[in-house]
Amino acid sequence: MSIFVGELIGTMLLVLLGDGVCCNVSLEKSGFKGGGAVHILIGWGMAVMVPAFAMSNFTGCPSAFNPAVTIGIAIRSGDWSTVGSQIVAQMIGGFLGACILMVLYADHIKATADDATVRGCFCTGPSIPNQGLNFLSEFVATFVLVFTLALIPAGSDRVVWVLVYGVIVACGASFGGLTGYAMNAARDTAPRIAYMLLGPNKGNKDPNWGYGWIPLIAPICGGVVASLLYNALAAAGMFA
Repeated sequence: MSIFVGELIGTMLLVLLGDGVCCNVSLEKSGFKGGGAVHILIGWGMAVMVPAFAMSNFTGCPSAFNPAVTIGIAIRSGDWSTVGSQIVAQMIGGFLGACILMVLYADHIKATADDATVRGCFCTGPSIPNQGLNFLSEFVATFVLVFTLALIPAGSDRVVWVLVYGVIVACGASFGGLTGYAMNAARDTAPRIAYMLLGPNKGNKDPNWGYGWIPLIAPICGGVVASLLYNALAAAGMFA
């Protein structure tokens, strides 16, 4: 139960803080509107690192908050016993985080006339629609995320959490302009569902499922390949 609760609350905090950054810089009448890419990179990095650090106090909680990371951990460890419950918790947490933001930013959402801008606060989209390259972008970004996290030593040492922050910021700085670097179905698909069900319709509401399957599937594929490569290298004795 502690793993389920930890993953749910942690993912809710991740989306609350991360999508909150997007709301803050994108919605009309926000005091931070126009904050830009650097604001988003810094904010999203903290949105991942802070819950990961905080929720590690829950007994047994891997602080993944991401189905791709959860599946990657299972591939590397061989333990699949809690994978299903973790992913369910992550998706519920992502949905709840988005719902809370819709309440907090209700007036600003109301003041924002463009449906696509509102949707973009909760889920990602490509700067140039090209499903092959868009899939590859999310695949590569998540491969880098999962493979790098696998190489970072486990523990509560402060350096570890700085490295986690660095990975997220580096992925955003390198790949964010392509597809928004979702790398996480709980961060993209769950809030996309919240937008679809609860977001206002300003005349052109579209959750964009024609693209939305990519941040659902591609990150998992990238995480699986990253973990298989890690296992292969470990079996070959490549790690100290």
